[in-house]
Amino acid sequence: MEDIHIPVDVNKSYSDMTVEEKLRYDHQKMHELHKGHESMHSTMILIFLFTLIIAQIVFVQWKKCHYKSYALFTMVTMWSMPLIMSLKNSWFRFVVVWLLFTFLTAVVIRKSSQKPMSPTTPRLVYKWFYLIYKASVAVGLFGYISLILTLIGVNALFGHKPNQWMDISLLTLFYGLYFGVLGRDVAEYCSERMASSVGYYTAEGIPTRQLDQNVCAVCGNRLLVNINEEGVLENTYKLPCGHVFHEFCIRGWCIVGKKETCPYCKEKVDLKTMFANPWDRPHILYAQMLDWIRWLVAWQPLVLFLVQGINWLFGLE
Repeated sequence: MEDIHIPVDVNKSYSDMTVEEKLRYDHQKMHELHKGHESMHSTMILIFLFTLIIAQIVFVQWKKCHYKSYALFTMVTMWSMPLIMSLKNSWFRFVVVWLLFTFLTAVVIRKSSQKPMSPTTPRLVYKWFYLIYKASVAVGLFGYISLILTLIGVNALFGHKPNQWMDISLLTLFYGLYFGVLGRDVAEYCSERMASSVGYYTAEGIPTRQLDQNVCAVCGNRLLVNINEEGVLENTYKLPCGHVFHEFCIRGWCIVGKKETCPYCKEKVDLKTMFANPWDRPHILYAQMLDWIRWLVAWQPLVLFLVQGINWLFGLE
């Protein structure tokens, strides 16, 4: 590849330049534009770092003091920010996928909010979000493997350019991570609404209904098998606090709905001991990784927008 710092023939029009020449030309123009602005750039970097630190402190305190509003605002931002950026940059493929996901998820949210709630609703909701969760794992894993294969040059065996494979890798990786994060946020919102409708769970910690024996506190339906029996469709799971649930319900509550407490008594649940099966560990680790992505998609654009506003106030461009 040619050196990007090699001067470009100024007598040549931009339309007649090759791709490499256009890249070098744009790079040189950028350096000419910023030449002599080193002091201003240093100030802008300091503003960015200071704003980033303050924003992180504010977000942590907000999450600690008012988690419900924090979670709702995060979910709305996660839902809207990529759509705004896609419309601005004419990324219509993402817009189509986003609209399809939004329509189907809106139907599920509506069912979870209906009162009285159908006995089949909790399991339907968890099935949908568990499907989204597993699909995000598959798509994200495909993107990650493709990225690794591109970096080691496997694309050359098929006669493809690395930028083609890299574009597909980054695109699928983003789709998997983004819809994985968004699906978990919406699942958490639906989990609380459904459990509150059933009456065995409240955000304040005081149930409005007494939990009867052999009843699942997530969906409110009776348990089909005893704890030590092997079920046909699913088993019955018992938490350390002594409360029992359908295995699918408690998995949806903990892994998909991001809850680490008993739906009835709020006792802390250790997911690592609860799901001892090694096949469950990747799901728990992937779920934790998705929480890190939330900062990049939801909060970082807001921080950058705030930094731009501060730079504009001080006349820094």
